[in-house]
Amino acid sequence: MNTQISRRAISIATLVLLAVFFVAVNLFSNISFRTSRIDLTQSSLFTLSDGTRNMLQEIEEPITLRFFFSESLATDYPRIRTYAGRVRDILEEMRSYADGNLVLEVIDPEPFSEEEDRAQSLGLKGAPTTEGEVIYFGLAGTNLVDGLEAIPFFTDEREEYLEYDVARLIQNLKRPEKPVLGIVTNLPLDTGAGGLQAAMRGESQSFLIYDELLDRFSLEFLEQDFDSIPNSIDVVMIAHPKPLDEQTTYAIDQFMMRGGRALVFLDPHSEVSLTAGPNGQPVQGYTEASSLDQLMASWGVDLDPTKVIGDRGNAQRVQAGRNVRRQQTDYVVWMALGPDDANSDDVVTADIDRLNLGTVGHLLPREDATTTFSPILSSSTDSMLLDLEFVKTGPTPDALLRAFEPTDEAYVIAARVAGPLKSAFADGPPPPSEDAQPGASPDPESHLAESNGDANFIIVADSEIFDDRFWVQEQSYLGERIAIPMADNATFILNAVDNLMGSNDLISLRAREKSERPFLVVDELRREAEATFLAEEEALQAKIAETEERLAALQTRAPAGADVEEFLSEDEALEIRQFRAELAESRTALRDVQRNLRRGIEDLGSTVRFVNVALVPLLIAGLALVLALLRAQRRKRRAGL
Repeated sequence: MNTQISRRAISIATLVLLAVFFVAVNLFSNISFRTSRIDLTQSSLFTLSDGTRNMLQEIEEPITLRFFFSESLATDYPRIRTYAGRVRDILEEMRSYADGNLVLEVIDPEPFSEEEDRAQSLGLKGAPTTEGEVIYFGLAGTNLVDGLEAIPFFTDEREEYLEYDVARLIQNLKRPEKPVLGIVTNLPLDTGAGGLQAAMRGESQSFLIYDELLDRFSLEFLEQDFDSIPNSIDVVMIAHPKPLDEQTTYAIDQFMMRGGRALVFLDPHSEVSLTAGPNGQPVQGYTEASSLDQLMASWGVDLDPTKVIGDRGNAQRVQAGRNVRRQQTDYVVWMALGPDDANSDDVVTADIDRLNLGTVGHLLPREDATTTFSPILSSSTDSMLLDLEFVKTGPTPDALLRAFEPTDEAYVIAARVAGPLKSAFADGPPPPSEDAQPGASPDPESHLAESNGDANFIIVADSEIFDDRFWVQEQSYLGERIAIPMADNATFILNAVDNLMGSNDLISLRAREKSERPFLVVDELRREAEATFLAEEEALQAKIAETEERLAALQTRAPAGADVEEFLSEDEALEIRQFRAELAESRTALRDVQRNLRRGIEDLGSTVRFVNVALVPLLIAGLALVLALLRAQRRKRRAGL
């Protein structure tokens, strides 16, 4: 009996000691390793980037961050609590790199408290719950000159941009005066497709890329006819301009001669310009094509205005039209560029995951250029040049595919141009226009025939890069426009402007934004299957059309309503029966081709799902079974069985 009590006491004591040890280990790890982390993700998603650390270490005056989170009200919302923990972790990590110049306050605003009033006054927005409570989950930052930046509410959709959003907030507070970006454009960036009148009526909204630029830079629109570019402008963005007169062209030319930096978007066929507004018409004064021939010749670059690139290797998937048996097909004039199509050595395109472009032109260096031409975006080698007039007729995606003949050549879509420039106005300033104000003409003495040092600018042969439809999904949350990017179009433009302004820290942050990863092998298999389908479909449809035509020719010999075979010879009647049989056979074959295409894609998807979901568990289970059998055999051998 005593032995039994003793064993029970030992067991209880062991359990108690294990419980104490477990609690002690947890307390010790929480205290000692609170800031220790091991980031095992492939792209180090939970580690601050070099750009963030550099920016934090360069903070000169204290910045205060106030993180408002209604922790006590969010107990029933585990997703928000988990995300809030991540936000708090990243804020604390940022504070540790800022050498004391980043002050962090974590505030739990109780209902009807002064903290709640403070959150509202700082621009934060509360989300109502089903119980009638209001949860605050936002961030407000201030600097010593009363600058205020806020993230009204952290939404799930922008979780992958968390570091960038917070870093941008700090960057804006760190530099009270934003750099100035001059804009020359005929695109309705600030009003949307409806134009100014529709925007004033609330029927049209600005392009989301405009909001991104406005948050980062001080924007100054230059009227389309100007005589000079102010010295206050750091970089000029020329985005699909209307035809410029000589005075305006000269102003841009001399800006570049003075060492000015520019980001230029030209397009032989701008679909975004043709986008209809609320009245069903494009903005008045739209420009279908843009070019700067005189300046481009001076810069050493050509843009063919009669051709656009067809890229089957990077084609976007679009609705297949009236073919109900196929949901989507490749559209070769809309392309989705990936990392393999970008120059990884250029910081502007480093780690760009996806760029969605449409009806893209191609750039070529001129033989007499004084500049160097470095491609930064190119099509795949599964490309060709399509005649623009043919594309403007609106051929179907399948018609484009049937006309597609790849040239095994990659065409340049965007390029960095650097080196000395010669003025496009070799004879000095152009004569003043008739309506020029006295004294407004440029001084011939100040004319620069050559650039002061090497120029450095970027040219892109596309304007659809600005179009919301191509790169972003818009959501409304608590009255705010939330941009959910599906491509890195805005990242590319912001990277380019930041790079031309000489700031590369934020570029490394944007490069961390990861969109969904494409299934390259699956895409290639699907592309091959569709190519086979289109070839077979075209042959069968031609045969069906020919048979129907011959059948109709024979049938028209009989009067309306009469039996056709009564007016035909036996040979002709036999031929009709053969035609009908051929027709039925061809249609059956066509249905088989369409069915096989769909079945092949479905089988491919099933195989991929099996490999991703079941293969690894099955392999592990098989390995465990083999080990168990081997162990059982060893036990039998030891037992001498």
